[in-house]
Amino acid sequence: MSTIPDPIDPVLEPEAVELCEATDPHPRIYEVPPEQGREILRDLQSGEGVERPDVDEEWVEVDAGQWGTVPTRIIRPKDTRGELPVVFYIHGAGWVFGDEKTHDRLFRELVVGANAAGVFPVYDRAPEKGYPTQVEQNYAVGQWVAEHGHEYGLDTSRIAVTGESVGGCMSAVFTQMNKDRGGLDIAGQVLLYPVADADFTTPSYEQFADGYYLTRDGMKWFWDQYTTDPEQRREKYASPLRTPDDDLKGLPPTLVITDEADVLRDEGEKYANKLRDNGVEVTSVRIAAMVHDFLLLDSLRNTKGANVARHLAVDALRKALGTA
Repeated sequence: MSTIPDPIDPVLEPEAVELCEATDPHPRIYEVPPEQGREILRDLQSGEGVERPDVDEEWVEVDAGQWGTVPTRIIRPKDTRGELPVVFYIHGAGWVFGDEKTHDRLFRELVVGANAAGVFPVYDRAPEKGYPTQVEQNYAVGQWVAEHGHEYGLDTSRIAVTGESVGGCMSAVFTQMNKDRGGLDIAGQVLLYPVADADFTTPSYEQFADGYYLTRDGMKWFWDQYTTDPEQRREKYASPLRTPDDDLKGLPPTLVITDEADVLRDEGEKYANKLRDNGVEVTSVRIAAMVHDFLLLDSLRNTKGANVARHLAVDALRKALGTA
């Protein structure tokens, strides 16, 4: 009679161990008021002493109709001229935290690495605004790019989308929305350790529920800030893993990167499998010895896992955009 072996305990890179130990004590970032949590992440991602590629930037205000106005950052490699393909970046940090400053380095690295321009919507965060505000605002910015991108040196015929954590979730939703509703023709998507479902019972949730930086209680809290409505949580624009099979057919080539010690690992890999099962060209890679946010956090930027994952992400963006 066969038995399922016990899961293997991860052996993390030293920097990841330090992060887990530093973030383990209470109160944790999700146990303080949202604005205080935002300051904690800003301090963690201050960027002091961290190199980042040089870029030119400008800002636009996008009218999203009933969903409000979305400040949007546009960057391009320093002193470049002419139209560039677009990396559309949707940031993560639990729908509650994160902004253009906390995600600046990673945004620059992916955009400049891909020889592209970058578009970064600064969507309204939860709990001040809940689902579906964020995904509707992102879609509205995409529509703005389709209509006005050429005025800002954006080649709207070559667009790839990427994001991490809940940004990975909303990147998948952004691609799905553009397929369902029309708009941008997305050439590829790169989903970095994405949220894919509001299910807290997967094996990775059980194994890494506590002590590995992102906790199960933390994810429950993040979802509660986004929406507490069970019906909304089951919608495909909230939980991409719930998308009907037929709706997934015809989505663009996709890279899904997960990490070993992460409550979100299994749902991200399940989403990759579901895409593949519906004929989508998918590459799914699990980075060992890493924890959630390993690509975002400056303290983990130079780990072996982050270096490999960043290379894979940039390569996938280049291939999608034709800049390889």
